[in-house]
Amino acid sequence: MAVTDVRKILKFVGLDAVLQMKVTFKIQYHTRWGESLSLLADDRKYPMSWGEGDVWSVTLPRCSASLLADYGYLLVEDGIVRRTEWSRHSAVPPEGVGELVLEDSWLDCPVEGCPFPRKHQAALFDRPGFRGAGTAVPVFSLRTENDFGIGEFTDLVPLVDWAVKTGQCVIQLLPVNDTTRKGGWDDSYPYSPVSSFALHPLYLNLQELGVAADSEFKQTQAELNALPELDYPRVFEAKMRYLRKAFEAVGARDMSSPSYRRFYKANAYWLDEYASFCARRDGLEQEYYAWMQYHLDKQFSAVVSYARRRGVYLKGDLPIGVSRDSADAYWHPELFNLDTSAGAPPDFFSRDGQNWGFPTYNWEAMARDDYAWWKARLRKMAEYFDAFRIDHILGFFRIWEIPLGQNGRMGHFNPALPYSADEITRSGLPLDGLFVEDSVSRGFYHPLISPDTSGLEPGLRETFDRMHTDFFYHRHNSFWRRNAEKKLPELLGATGMLACAEDLGMVPDCVPEVMASQSILSLEMSMMEKGRPWPYLSVCATSSHDMDTLRMQYADSNDGRGPEDWECRRMLRDHLESDSMLAIFPIQDWLSLDDALRRKDFRQERINDPANSHHHWRYRVHVPIERLCTSTKLCTLTQGLIKDSNRFTTILK
Repeated sequence: MAVTDVRKILKFVGLDAVLQMKVTFKIQYHTRWGESLSLLADDRKYPMSWGEGDVWSVTLPRCSASLLADYGYLLVEDGIVRRTEWSRHSAVPPEGVGELVLEDSWLDCPVEGCPFPRKHQAALFDRPGFRGAGTAVPVFSLRTENDFGIGEFTDLVPLVDWAVKTGQCVIQLLPVNDTTRKGGWDDSYPYSPVSSFALHPLYLNLQELGVAADSEFKQTQAELNALPELDYPRVFEAKMRYLRKAFEAVGARDMSSPSYRRFYKANAYWLDEYASFCARRDGLEQEYYAWMQYHLDKQFSAVVSYARRRGVYLKGDLPIGVSRDSADAYWHPELFNLDTSAGAPPDFFSRDGQNWGFPTYNWEAMARDDYAWWKARLRKMAEYFDAFRIDHILGFFRIWEIPLGQNGRMGHFNPALPYSADEITRSGLPLDGLFVEDSVSRGFYHPLISPDTSGLEPGLRETFDRMHTDFFYHRHNSFWRRNAEKKLPELLGATGMLACAEDLGMVPDCVPEVMASQSILSLEMSMMEKGRPWPYLSVCATSSHDMDTLRMQYADSNDGRGPEDWECRRMLRDHLESDSMLAIFPIQDWLSLDDALRRKDFRQERINDPANSHHHWRYRVHVPIERLCTSTKLCTLTQGLIKDSNRFTTILK
């Protein structure tokens, strides 16, 4: 039984409050000047005192049994976690003892050659030299004969079977959190959750809820499944109507079951707030939303267990933002800067930058309780995922902050070290048209990310270019490094998920340095080269949901001609033979191997246009997922490519 399970059981049966004692924790560790040790328990850090023989100790006068079941030690320097243990400690207190002394040893990695500082939930990631392959697909894009116009969690089962057959070990998903507002097209955007914890109700399989597949059901199901793309509003209306009927029929029975009570108690820390938020929004009872989350968890957990038993691990997607109209922001406004929007500066994807619409984080407030909200969010995610993609990891260093109502061009980085008015004046540059005043520190200015400098004389243009380059790439390097070092070790240590980052765009030098120190996998794409060989600790991909697929990329360079299947095989092979630890390709690119199975019009394969904030997320795989396993050509070619590149994985014993 896992340590976290022990803690839940102790709390559930009430023993945690009873079994409390005075406990002294001791550990020998040689530190350098400025370093110290802290005990980490129940998401709190307890500073330890140095003693003779380099023994560090701390005494907790009232220590619970659940705390003893899961604790560890941290090496801290100037408030920053510099080193963590490979795994956590666990101790069982003797009966009838009121005081206990624990003498521990630092837990180092026992796997020679392992490149990671912390143990992962999936043991295969820690095998030295491990290389794997996988498939990326949104849940809503899956298609089977049993779904209801949209992909569902249960549709992952045949995809897992195909992954096993071809030697893949990872299935990567887009965010699966609830985005429901009014059931319209804007709700189809998966990176705008109304809860960082709740799963999306549309991913429920109705038949497993006991919904009768009568003639009306079958007719609606057939009509929705026959659509080439997802019709989000229509699916939402039909599916929520059936979900409501199911709740009225069996909700009371389900909610009286022991399994429901266990789920509710274990998830009350977020479920009460989410259910109340939804009830206020829709004018319905809270129990309805808690009931849906119970069944979502039940169905998704069953799929996750099935995948893990077969040696396939799900990789989730952690959105960098949370919507201002979310349950998180409603109940915890102190954690967000609600008068701003996060986004991205002008780049490859958008000439005007991107305004994502959600507020930036109040990191100072989050730090006061050691990032408890973030840790809870990640632990919930780790129940389903063994790896995760950190969307826009640059946001943990600095975020592009935009005044409400403005586009991305008018943003600035936060935190930042803006120039004073005197610095700019002494350079001879005007403020107007080149700089924007800091919203908090009046009299200090940020250079505009893409100003019009055509009216400046050559000397002043060179001066501005120097200031612009220094500001965006050099001035903040140590400042932003320290900003990320305060957060990332704390958050990464909260779970055993493998951390992978989306690190594209304007990347300052401090980003790869911090990622390397934490062994976070980078994202490598031939479309966005970084001027260096792809490292082992990376995920290589042919494209992403924001980009053209492999065949679209090829056509752009070949006068619109799409590639033959053998040309696709060659391009996939080049990626698979790279040094990257993981090679994860969109399902569209795997399907390109089979000319009889792939989509005829490759221009319909793109999932998202990031320059359009009101894009309709509607892409669905055009063939049932079950056909992947029955396609001899696709399976043979996929398996052959993965075996030839030494990425073929089998179930670990």
